[in-house]
Amino acid sequence: MRTVIPFAIVMVMGAFASAQTLPVPPAITDPKQIASKPNANVEQSQQNLSVEKLYMTRQVGRSSWSPDGKTIVFVSNISGRNNLWLVPAEGGWPTQLTVSDQRQTAPAWSPDGKWIAYMSDYDGDEQWDIFIVSPKTGQVVNVTHTREIAEEYPRWSSDSRYLAYTVKPKTSSVYEIDVYDMLLHDVKHITRGTPADKLNDDPLWSHDGKWIAYTQQQAKGTDSNVFLAEVATGRSSLLTPHDGEQIFHCNDFSPDGKSLLVTSNAANGHDNVGLLELASKKLSWLTNDKWEIGGGNFSPDGKLVTWTANLEGNTDIYMHDLASGKTAVLPLPKGVNGLGGEQSAFSNDGAHFLYNHNGATVPGDLAVYEVATGKSRQVTQSLVAGVHPEDMVEPFLVHYPSREGKWTISAFVYVPYNMVRNGLNAAIVYVHGGPTSQTQNSFNRFIQHIVNQGYMVIAPNYRGSTGYGKEFQQANLFDMGGGDLQDVLAAADFIKQTGFLDPKKIVLMGASYGGYLTMMGVTKAPEVWAAGVPIVPFVNWLTEIQNEDPVLQQSDLATMGDPQKNKALFEDRSPIFFVDQIKAPLLLLAGGNDPRCPQEEAQQVVDAVKKRGGTVELKIYENEGHGFARVENQIDAYQRVSGFLKAHVPPADCNCSLN
Repeated sequence: MRTVIPFAIVMVMGAFASAQTLPVPPAITDPKQIASKPNANVEQSQQNLSVEKLYMTRQVGRSSWSPDGKTIVFVSNISGRNNLWLVPAEGGWPTQLTVSDQRQTAPAWSPDGKWIAYMSDYDGDEQWDIFIVSPKTGQVVNVTHTREIAEEYPRWSSDSRYLAYTVKPKTSSVYEIDVYDMLLHDVKHITRGTPADKLNDDPLWSHDGKWIAYTQQQAKGTDSNVFLAEVATGRSSLLTPHDGEQIFHCNDFSPDGKSLLVTSNAANGHDNVGLLELASKKLSWLTNDKWEIGGGNFSPDGKLVTWTANLEGNTDIYMHDLASGKTAVLPLPKGVNGLGGEQSAFSNDGAHFLYNHNGATVPGDLAVYEVATGKSRQVTQSLVAGVHPEDMVEPFLVHYPSREGKWTISAFVYVPYNMVRNGLNAAIVYVHGGPTSQTQNSFNRFIQHIVNQGYMVIAPNYRGSTGYGKEFQQANLFDMGGGDLQDVLAAADFIKQTGFLDPKKIVLMGASYGGYLTMMGVTKAPEVWAAGVPIVPFVNWLTEIQNEDPVLQQSDLATMGDPQKNKALFEDRSPIFFVDQIKAPLLLLAGGNDPRCPQEEAQQVVDAVKKRGGTVELKIYENEGHGFARVENQIDAYQRVSGFLKAHVPPADCNCSLN
């Protein structure tokens, strides 16, 4: 069992720092104000917006600085697989470092420059191992080599001798934190004996290597704490005691080791950023906004801290001077701007800052921000020739009331160029997964493709979504498939009122929990939908809890309750029991190695629908997990979806050429 260091711990909620109030983004509330923009250069079914072409724009993922600041390692599927690539920090042609058919992520460059640690799994099964690769020779070593145990997110100590990471046996619901000694090749357990309904995450090294801070989360997702572990003894102390359910998450150690940058909703029910002094346990707030603020990093000299602010799905990066108290937003394009760098976004000399940017019409790319001048340079290039941002559409931010009037629901609406408001067009209600997630103003290849095919799209952030505060995020607890489904149905109500649509030509589509809500929609409100596309869904709470990964099992039990005591609720919210109500044709996609929503969930639907003579198709990608990582499978999947929609819910021929 983990022992607690025996000294008194008192956390004082400090006064708020002088914080600016972030502006409220304007949103459309009248459906009639949704308009189609004219564009003489865009035609319906344009080849450069085909599935094949859009999915040739590559994805750029996690990244890390080299110690000398001259090179950046990043994850990309340039080769069709998520492998590691190197690019000069000044920009230039990237070179592939690892070559593997398996996906890789979370690269972390060792402080001595000799190795890059990363994680890789097997055909999407999420049984990750930690690997290291030499950036000079390309030599690869599997450090953990444990097929039935997942090790994730490696972090280097400052002397490059140790790797900290999270570890979870396949049959366990708990993530613990281990440290691997690169010299002696042995493992030290930093945490152990964590209760089944909790997990440890995000280990952060102090700069002297004596301490590791980490976050311990409750399975329900409504409560978490920050702990400080002494590496030599493995003893942990609680830094954030509190009453009630509140979120505390550690983001970074100060260079002097005296404080932590943390994110918490303890102040006002919304995520804000503060400094936690380790000696006094005093938390001093740096922000006080009712948006989603997330902590970033200290600069190497400790004078600056960074954070991100998500306002209605658009994210900006802020830099705060601790001495003056002044905060500045980085002058970056509109969209989703995120912090780069696996261990820090700052280069070691503090002169540069790594970030990623994407928006509705541009895929994600890495860029370097020069702190002294405020200028940025893009260092990766995801767009391919022939794909033009100006041919794609920017969404409208809209608000509409929930059906019972308690909530304001936020959504993005995409309208094809040159669409006629004649009541003849088709639309898709596109539902995100999670449910603790959010549709943001980011690049979505399929949405841009299908909008160009002539379909309007609305993507709602239903209750349970992140980005709108604690109360809204927790509003679907013990009500999964209830109020959140009503918010999805209200999205269909909203777009019907735009005047563009034939109300009999609306499609429901989503992945993961969005796939579940798709199945709930076509069973509980069958008259609304012309077709349904559930991607990697679950459809039966009882079998899902039996067969899913133990971490998700604990989460579902915490958010839905006991299956026996709440059997009536479990059955009412399991669409498999209402398959006889389905009127719409269905296309289901699943991953053969999916530990989250096993393929058997989708198979239940196919068997039941076929038994009653309904229209249903199923494609299982045997070498994939919950997300389809291989580019050829992404292309195949969304070609199938596009073809299915055109066959069952054809778009209006809008004669979208104005030439």
